[in-house]
Amino acid sequence: MLTLFHAPNSRSSAIVTLIDEMDIADRVDLRVVTVPRHDGSGAADPANPHPEAKVPALVHDGQVITERAAIILHLTTLFPDRGLAPRVGTADWGRFVMWLTWYQGVLEPVLIHEMAGLSHPYLTSTFRGSAEVKARLRAALEEGPWLLGGSYSAADLLVHSPYAWLPDATPDDDLIRDWVARCMARPARQRTLAADAARMAA
Repeated sequence: MLTLFHAPNSRSSAIVTLIDEMDIADRVDLRVVTVPRHDGSGAADPANPHPEAKVPALVHDGQVITERAAIILHLTTLFPDRGLAPRVGTADWGRFVMWLTWYQGVLEPVLIHEMAGLSHPYLTSTFRGSAEVKARLRAALEEGPWLLGGSYSAADLLVHSPYAWLPDATPDDDLIRDWVARCMARPARQRTLAADAARMAA
């Protein structure tokens, strides 16, 4: 049994989109919860098993799995025939895991530090900065058109996500902007946006 705890228009929207892309909605029980929002709205939901009252949280046979990269790895490994990740154990799968962990360990911290106006040699030496992020994305997409080469994967879904929410943070590079636009235009993402809007309006 798989249960996803989701708050509309949040980080968990990427996982809802992944479930749609993988065509496994019939295998996952979707539970909508509230979360504290940056604008002060919302609140922690006692029904949410996430230890920090955030989303997404995936429960699999009683075990709580958090963090988008971990959930993506888990779902794509559980359903390896759905085409959103390379076969486990291959070199391409190693690159897939690299992009997921690079997102959480490098890209997101770089973006958060910049949005918060934080600058320190420790941060730069550990995470680098926007110039290095841009160079790394561009190098991959020059071989692309997707991060893993010829086909869209869950790595594209996760790595493009901050730029979908924060377009002003998107690197000023036509190749990267085109990739973000293609990710945003996918039908599964459009369905998630529509469903989230309906949930927010309810």
